[in-house]
Amino acid sequence: MSKKELDMSRHPCFNPGAKGQFGRVHLPVAPKCNIKCNYCNRKYDCVNESRPGVTSTVLTPDQAGEYMTKVLAKEPRITVAGIAGPGDPFANGEETMATLRQLRDDFPEILLCLASNGMNIGPYIPELAEMNVSHVTITINAVDPEIGARIYSWVQDGKVIHKGRQGAEILLARQLAAVASLKAHGITVKINTILIPGINDHHIEAVAEKMRDLGADLFNCMALFPNVDTVFGSIEQPSAATMEEVRSRAEKYLPQMRHCTRCRADAVGLLDEDRTEEFRGCLSACAKLPAASKPRPYVAIATQEGVLVNQHLGEAHSFEIWERHEAGYRLVEKRNAPDPGGGLRRWLKLARLLGDCQAVLSSGIGETPRETLEKTGLKAITMNGFIEQGLAAIYEGKNPAILKSRSLSCGNKSCSGNGSGCL
Repeated sequence: MSKKELDMSRHPCFNPGAKGQFGRVHLPVAPKCNIKCNYCNRKYDCVNESRPGVTSTVLTPDQAGEYMTKVLAKEPRITVAGIAGPGDPFANGEETMATLRQLRDDFPEILLCLASNGMNIGPYIPELAEMNVSHVTITINAVDPEIGARIYSWVQDGKVIHKGRQGAEILLARQLAAVASLKAHGITVKINTILIPGINDHHIEAVAEKMRDLGADLFNCMALFPNVDTVFGSIEQPSAATMEEVRSRAEKYLPQMRHCTRCRADAVGLLDEDRTEEFRGCLSACAKLPAASKPRPYVAIATQEGVLVNQHLGEAHSFEIWERHEAGYRLVEKRNAPDPGGGLRRWLKLARLLGDCQAVLSSGIGETPRETLEKTGLKAITMNGFIEQGLAAIYEGKNPAILKSRSLSCGNKSCSGNGSGCL
C-alpha cells in the first residue's frame, strides 16, 4: 500500500482535529532501553500512573497481533497502532519490526507509529519506510552535548556503555542523523522535548530551530514529570504558564503540539476518551497466550554448484531451499539473496527471506549476521561438505559433528572468503 492511500489526517496525536474522532493503541513490546534519562523511572505494573514508560505487562509480537484484533473489535475508532516502549523500540529491534510486519500484513489500513530516543533507529529506517510506517516521534532534549551530559546518565552503543559528554555526543549524532533520514524517506516526524527547569529550559528554542532545519514537522515541548528515585526527582514541575511561554517561543520555528496526554506504553482509546483501564484485563489475557509456533520445514543452502555447501553466507547471491521428502531430500526452489551492503538491514531482509527455514548452511558467517539470524529463530550453521550430509545432520541427527555453529572473522587465516559480500 502506498503512502498516498493512507489517510494521514486520522492520527490524533499529529492532527488535533482528529483527537475526538480517532484513537490509538500502544503495543508494549519493547521492554529494554539503551539510554538512561535522569528523569525516567520505568515501572511496568503501575496502574495508577499515566505517563510514558509505564505498562501493566509486556507482549510478544504474536500476542500484540492478537491484542490488536481484540481492541479493534471493541473500539473500531482506533486508527493508529504505535510502539512507545516501555523501553525503546530499537533497543528491541527484532520484536518491534516483527510486530510492525504483522500489523501491516493483518491490518493494512492502520497507521503505524513509533516513539524512540533515536539512538538505534537508523538502520531500520529504510524498512520502516517500505512498511509504510507513517509517523515517528524522536525525543531530543538537547542539541548541545554539554546539556545532554546533564540529562543522560549513560548511553549504550552495542555492548559498550558511554557516560558524560561522550555518551551525549554519540546520542545526539544518532538523533540528528535519524531525523534527517526519516525525512529523506518521506516519514512525518514529531520531536518530543522534555523541559527540565535549570537544565534545558533556556535551550528549547535552540532545539526547535535545529529540528526545523532538519525538516521536522511538529514540536511537542513537554513539562518534566518529577519521578521518585530519579536524579531529577526533586525538581519542581514547570507551570502551565511557563510551558505556554516556551511553546510560543518555539512556535517561531515549528508548529506546536498542545494536546499531548503523555500516554502510557499500553494506552488505548481516544485521547479524550482513554480506555486503558478498561482494556487492562484483555491486555493481561493476551500476555498469557502461548507463543505461536511458526512452521519452518526447509533448510537454506549457500552453494556454488548445488552439490557442496561451499559459500560464505555474505557472498551467496542466492540460496537453495531444500526439504525432507519421502525419497530423501529434494530441492524446492532458489531464492535470490538481498543485495550486498546495508549492514544490519541486509541481514534483517535475509531473515525474512528465509523465515520458513529452520537453518541456513554456509561455509562461513560473520558474528553480526549470525546473531541477527538466530534472534529470529533461524539457526546459522557452518560446514564444508556435501549438501545431503548437512541435511541428514539437520533432519535426522546423522553425523552432527559435520555441523559447526560458529562464526568466522572475514579475512583471517581460517576464512576462505574475500569479505566482499560480508557487509
